[in-house]
Amino acid sequence: MLDVHRLRIFRSVVASGSVAAAAATLGYTPSAVSQHVAALQRETGLVLLERAGRGVRPTAAGRALAAEADGVLARLGEAEAVVGDLRAGRTGTLSVAYFASVGAAWLPEVVHRLTARLPGVRLDLELREDVADDPDERPDLQVVVAQPDFAPGPGFRARHLLDDPYVVVLPAAHPLAGRAEVGLAELVGERWVDNDFARGWCRRNLLEACTAAGFSPTFHVEAHDYPTAVAFVRAGIGITVLPALGALHLPPGTVAVPVVRPTPVRSIHAVVRESVAATPAARTALEALVAVAAAGGRAPAEPAP
Repeated sequence: MLDVHRLRIFRSVVASGSVAAAAATLGYTPSAVSQHVAALQRETGLVLLERAGRGVRPTAAGRALAAEADGVLARLGEAEAVVGDLRAGRTGTLSVAYFASVGAAWLPEVVHRLTARLPGVRLDLELREDVADDPDERPDLQVVVAQPDFAPGPGFRARHLLDDPYVVVLPAAHPLAGRAEVGLAELVGERWVDNDFARGWCRRNLLEACTAAGFSPTFHVEAHDYPTAVAFVRAGIGITVLPALGALHLPPGTVAVPVVRPTPVRSIHAVVRESVAATPAARTALEALVAVAAAGGRAPAEPAP
């Protein structure tokens, strides 16, 4: 059984490049650090460090052990955080993943409700566009874009939140800006601004709708996200078509008009890990997501307690 404390000291020596530097960082004497490293070498039966000028460097075996130690110490740190939560009376941690437009439109309200109702919950938020294949790598709760019949796999449950139709964002002075709706085919001659550099599901959904309308759009400018694409529209560079949720907060000088014939739609789901679905944190987060989605994507006023 390896001594974790000695692993930490050894990892510090590898990172700092010398026993003296590791000792200064850890608050130990160089002699104490050397003794711990020597003991670890006896435990493993390996030579882990070698002299390099005035410092030391890991041997091949030392590099391999240091790489493994990173994972071990990271997991140990997570366990220590859980212990700290329990000691302090906190109610645990909820990991939440979301995609960009949901992060801007929904996450502030979700986090507000969670922290107001469960101030002891520690949130681990992650911006993520895909659903991990490995269930162990998935968060407790993830907001995803998927097909309407999306199945999250064993150990997870999905809740449909919103069908998000697409809109075209136009300069306010554009001839189509005053319309109640715009046929997708009417945008054939426009200068299109792309808004999805990742070529993800949302973009493929749009291209399929354009194909159904009888054309393939030519993108004159490529942006990496919705806000940048909208800024290009505001500057008069062209038009962009995106889900309505991404156009909730448009800058002055731009307007969003629903796209029809056909109307591209993306489905938004919440995926919850079954083992945490009944916890107060997961229930509160899911309730907040459902409430925001029911309000058409805009954060509703929270009912009085």
